[in-house]
Formats: sequence, structure tokens, C-alpha cells
Amino acid sequence: MKDLQDICKIAVVQAAPIMFDKDACVEKTLYYIRECAEKGVQLIVFPELFIPGYPYGLTYGFTVGSRTEKGREDWKKYYDQSILADGEQMQRIIEAAKELGVYVSIGYSERDNRNATLYNSNMMIAPDGTALNHRKLKPTGSERVVWGDANREFFPVLDSPWGSIGNLICWESYMPLARVALYQKGVSIYISPNTNDNEEWQHTIRHIAIEGHCYFINADMYFTREMYPSDLNCQEEISKLPDIVCRGGSCVIDPFGHAVTDTIWDQEGVLYADLDMQKVPASRMEHDVCGHYEREDVLKLSVRDE
Repeated sequence: MKDLQDICKIAVVQAAPIMFDKDACVEKTLYYIRECAEKGVQLIVFPELFIPGYPYGLTYGFTVGSRTEKGREDWKKYYDQSILADGEQMQRIIEAAKELGVYVSIGYSERDNRNATLYNSNMMIAPDGTALNHRKLKPTGSERVVWGDANREFFPVLDSPWGSIGNLICWESYMPLARVALYQKGVSIYISPNTNDNEEWQHTIRHIAIEGHCYFINADMYFTREMYPSDLNCQEEISKLPDIVCRGGSCVIDPFGHAVTDTIWDQEGVLYADLDMQKVPASRMEHDVCGHYEREDVLKLSVRDE
């Protein structure tokens, strides 16, 4: 492992998206990037699908063997508010990262620039404008109605003064081989943009931090039922949702499985922390999962990475 800069100043933004409004979401993203940069933050992390929001509870009229026209209309509205990886909206975020000299991780619904498929994606951006896209390998459950399986950009890692930064989106972190694919690349900062606002997930993130002996950045979302657009056709589905649809639960866990920050629930907020990066190599003294604790003669992972 290369020498790591001692401290990484990080901000985890647990904010509510402006549902189904890509331009407003981008403006909110830029606001938080500027606010965090003014406080000396070096790495700013946003939740899963912050642009244009996570359409929790919506079926888009799909049942096995059929679908409805009104559901198709609502899906098209979400499609229209998704953005291109190399489009105008993402370029504004990249330019802000360059101007302010910060690293940014942003979750968004990605429109393919060749076909009409959407992907649940996350972009990692460096201050020099380098931007690495990751598409979620397998949308979970009925998410498959909205987003396709990743067909490229499986396990990118971003070089930084604090080592390699990688991300897996939400339940990708329940895929053991996907985690190992990141560990093999030596990640010291493991970002998880997600919507897992449950107690069980809080145990998972501590396990992964210890398993990989890396910092686990748990970036969750907060939003309420009232934030859904009033012009969607699926108001009956929306009416059945709880007042708080996603409670959040964002936090940062160190390589020993200990909390570095408080955990935010039921509100918007920004977590600030100074990560002691020397804990990463120190924690691997007795267990370096893809180093001295690896038995490649017995166990070997084959990864298609392109």
C-alpha cells in the first residue's frame, strides 16, 4: 500500500432530493458541495439516486404479464429526469469539484446515451476532473422494473491521497464476491450510497468495515411522502406510504468497526469527520483480506472488469 495522507476531511450529505426534478437536484448538490468545501472538506459523499430521487413504493403499473399506460407515463417522467453520465448536469458537478478542489461521490439515475435503458449509477469525481462511473450490477427486487443490469463500469476505483476509493450501491454490498473485487483493488475508503434505513444494515456496515479493514462511508437518504410530485398518476400508491419514506441512518465506520460519527435519523443533515487514514494499514496487521490473509492457491476470484 502506498503512503497515505494522514487525514481525510469528509462530509456525508444526508439530504432529501427534489423528487423527479433533475435540475433542482443538481442545484441542491452544488449548494452542498460549496458549503462543505468552504468548511475545508476534501471528500463529499451523496446518497444513492440523489438525482432525481428514489421512487420508493411506485410500481409503474407493472404486474406479471401486463402494464398500464398511466404507469408508463410515470416511468417516462422519471426517465426524462434521469441524466447522462457525460451530459450537461453531470458536467456542472464535475466543474464544481474542479473549481473547489474537492472529491465528490454522487448517486444518480443514469440515462444511457445510446438506448433508452436507465442505470442506478454512482459517479466518483476528483479535483482534476477525473470522473469514474459505476453502474449497479443487479437492481434489487422490483428495482429491475426501472433500471437495467450494469453492462460495463463494474468496479472502478479512484486514486486519491488517502488511497483507493471505491463504491458499491446499496445491496451490492450483500454480494460477497463484489466486495472482494473492491478489496483486491486495495480500497481504503469504501463508499456505500444506499437507501437501507433499517437496523440490520447498521450491523452489515460494521462487518464490512472489519472484513475489508477500510473506512465504510454509509450515505443514506432522507425523504417524506409529501415530497412526491402531485402530477404523478400513482397518487393512490403514494398515499399508502409512511410519512417518512426513508429515515436515513448515515454514518462513518472505521477499519476496526467503530463509529467515527453519530448516526443521523429522520432528518436532513451533514456529517463531518476527520478520518485517520493511518488506521487502515495498522488494522491489517493480523488480517489483510487480499494480502497475507489471502489463500489464492485455494480460493481465487475471477473478475470481468471493463
